[in-house]
Amino acid sequence: MCKSKKCCAIYLCGFMGCGKSTVGKQLAKKLGKKYTDLDFYIVKQEGMKIPEIFEKYGEAYFRKSETKGLMELSETGGVIATGGGALLSEENGETAKKSGLVIFIDTSFDTCYERIKGDKNRPIAYNSTKEQLKERFDYRRPLYLKNSHYAVSGKGSPLAIVNKIIEIYENNT
Repeated sequence: MCKSKKCCAIYLCGFMGCGKSTVGKQLAKKLGKKYTDLDFYIVKQEGMKIPEIFEKYGEAYFRKSETKGLMELSETGGVIATGGGALLSEENGETAKKSGLVIFIDTSFDTCYERIKGDKNRPIAYNSTKEQLKERFDYRRPLYLKNSHYAVSGKGSPLAIVNKIIEIYENNT
């Protein structure tokens, strides 16, 4: 975990639509840290949008890009909003846990679903039924818990979630 506040990365993980990006931007601003969205980082590195990466190379390639991106970002610190699948692998979980504080934003499936349904920029969400997404959610939740240092409830306003995370951060650096 973090040795000092200056270099400590804060990784936010959770299911698609749980609030990682919204909370991450506000958290970075309040802490005076750089904000990085891992999905946007990959888009920039690959020179194509996520649906294009999935279509051209497949999900396995995208997951390898997440691993590479996490390793690169672990050197820079800041607040990093991971993609919904980034911290499912043990390798990625360990990378994040060793270089920073990993927070799981534990948001209900129904809330996540309302935020992601029909989103063409999320190939998995767009191409899945509600039942398939619920099954994926149920499979992923224990992995998020396993690969995180802490879980915070995704209920409440983004600012309330940010304040909970800052409290955890202040107690761990």
